[in-house]
Amino acid sequence: MKPVIYLVIPCYQEEEVLPETSKRVLDKLTRMIKSGLIDDQSRIVFVDDGSKDRTWALIESYHVQDPHFGGLKLTHNKGHQNALLAGLLTVRDRCDAAISMDADLQDDIEVLDDFVKAYLNGAEIVYGVRKARNTDTAFKRGTAHAFYRVMEKMGVQTVYDHADYRLMGSRSLEGLA
Repeated sequence: MKPVIYLVIPCYQEEEVLPETSKRVLDKLTRMIKSGLIDDQSRIVFVDDGSKDRTWALIESYHVQDPHFGGLKLTHNKGHQNALLAGLLTVRDRCDAAISMDADLQDDIEVLDDFVKAYLNGAEIVYGVRKARNTDTAFKRGTAHAFYRVMEKMGVQTVYDHADYRLMGSRSLEGLA
C-alpha cells in the first residue's frame, strides 16, 4: 500500500517565492505519485502565518487550480514554529506521514524520495541534514553550530544542520498532541 504523504510548508510574507515553490513542489509530488512511491491522496499544505501580502490569495488560487494543494490560514503571525506545529496537527489524521519544509526551497526537494523510502523501511522520523551551509553567512554558520554545541552540553540530543526539513510518521505526529 502506498503511503499518503502531506508536505507542510509554513509561509510568512512568501508572495515572491510561492509561485516558484508551488511549481517545483507540485512537480516533485506528481513525479512521486506517478512513480508509485506515494498515493494520489498526498497533498501540499501551505500554512499562512498571518502574512500581510498576497500569500493567502496565492494559496487559494493554487487550491482552485489543483486539489493537491491545501492551505491553513492563521489569523495573525504566531511565528514559524507555531505555524509548523499548527500545520502538522491539522494534517496528522489525514496522512501516513508528513514532511515539513521551508517555503524558500533552501533544502533539496529531490531527496523526498529518500525520506519516503526510509519511512517505508521502518523509520518513524527522517531528518534532512544539510551537507554544507555554503549559502549561510559566516556569522549564521557560527551561531548555528554554537547553538548545537550548547544544546549538547545541556544534555539535549541534536542532529546538526537538520533545520525543519524532516519526515514524521503517524506515531510521531500523534505524539505532538
